[in-house]
Amino acid sequence: MFPWQKQKTEAIEKRENRKISKNLKDNIAYLEEQYSYGLNYDFESKSVHGPTGKYHLLFYSTTVNTQQLSNHIVAPLLEVKKDIPINQILSVPSITPIKNMGEAEKGLNEGSVIIFKEGLAEGFEAKIQDFKHRAVEKAENEKTVKGPKESFTESLPTNVSMFRKKIPSKDLIVENINVGMRPAMPVTLIYERDLVNDEVLENIKQRIKNITVDNIRNVEILEQFIEERPSSLFPSMLYTERPDNASNFVSDGYIAIIMDNSSSCLIAPITIWSFFHSPEDRYLRWAFANFSRLIRAIAYFITLFVSASYVAVTNYHSQLMPIDLLLAIASSRERVPLPIAFEILLMEVAFELIREAGVRIPSPLGPTIGIVGALILGQAAVEANLVSPIVVIIVALSGLSSFAAANYSINHTLRISRFLFIAAASVYGLLSLLGAILLWVAYVVSISSFGVSYFSPATPSTKSTHDTFFRKILKNERWRPGFLNPKDWDKY
Repeated sequence: MFPWQKQKTEAIEKRENRKISKNLKDNIAYLEEQYSYGLNYDFESKSVHGPTGKYHLLFYSTTVNTQQLSNHIVAPLLEVKKDIPINQILSVPSITPIKNMGEAEKGLNEGSVIIFKEGLAEGFEAKIQDFKHRAVEKAENEKTVKGPKESFTESLPTNVSMFRKKIPSKDLIVENINVGMRPAMPVTLIYERDLVNDEVLENIKQRIKNITVDNIRNVEILEQFIEERPSSLFPSMLYTERPDNASNFVSDGYIAIIMDNSSSCLIAPITIWSFFHSPEDRYLRWAFANFSRLIRAIAYFITLFVSASYVAVTNYHSQLMPIDLLLAIASSRERVPLPIAFEILLMEVAFELIREAGVRIPSPLGPTIGIVGALILGQAAVEANLVSPIVVIIVALSGLSSFAAANYSINHTLRISRFLFIAAASVYGLLSLLGAILLWVAYVVSISSFGVSYFSPATPSTKSTHDTFFRKILKNERWRPGFLNPKDWDKY
């Protein structure tokens, strides 16, 4: 065991073995400090003055059943006339005595109510948890075969409850910052105080506080106000609808941003690699996860460059193609009156129209309209000699590959970039295409997300788990992302 690991273990054991005091104020002050009372908006510390003495309740308002709290805990404490043990007074199904603060913290983290009485050197844990989660509904945009299926809802307490369920820790801070004036809406930051980089956290807070518009009602609008480059093609925050995915990020030192009326959350700061990783990568075995990443990487290259490369090679570098392929292309285009670049752009735009129509049409009809529309449109265009069959194949391959994008936001980036590369390739072929790629990469490298380089940890190189291109076997992933500069780098 390393020295810092030993110090960490000793500090935890010392804190957990702290005895409960007969002095009620000491117990309250300790737990309020540990759980950031006043900063943690859902952490409640309530006094109850009954006929037989003074009691104090500590709990998370988002994790307990408030009706049971009122009827089976508060009411009996106010009504009891005899000085009898608390576990005989309360009518909750499960109540157990606790002897030290470690047990009290464990109960609070699990969503229980902790009860202290003045003059009594022990506490009681009342288990009336009411964690909110979706039992049936699944994530629609980030589907996985393995792993949890639940997604965020439009209810802020429910979403906070799901975070609490997945990260049962007193170090998980849920902090509210009001934004807007008509009315002021709470923006909720979720982070682990013993991991988060304070400079990054303060940067995000300051950006939120600097917003002066009348109202911001969800995180989709908030994202456009606090990102560093609003006109950029590349998102600087990760948009996810999965609580398990967001919790994994928070556990690594990232910050989650949620609001009422949003069935998703934002993760910041972020790097470009996170947009190409799927939440399922953590649940699949090492070989399967990396194989999926390889397939997605190939799909990204296809959707970005296959159409542009076809335009460049057929227009300016026909000598690079085998003669049989060149003759086949020439034969298929014999009766097509349009230039190759315009032919490609026509089919790409048609594909985007079909995709957009499929999204807007009611879900039972969407896939059918998309498939039938693509088949009919492609075949009709070929028979009318507007496009060649090989162009239909290339555009279909490009469009199909774009669906492999693991994140909705980066999907738009890939689709728009594809048109830019096609336009560049139509000017001077591979020369202008290579120039466009260099400018594109240079621009991406220049982006930062709340002070973190967009290409980290590839450049600049930082100590991390190296979960960039391919991930390691999970038990070999030791370090948290170094580019975040977390307070605790070691996972072990």
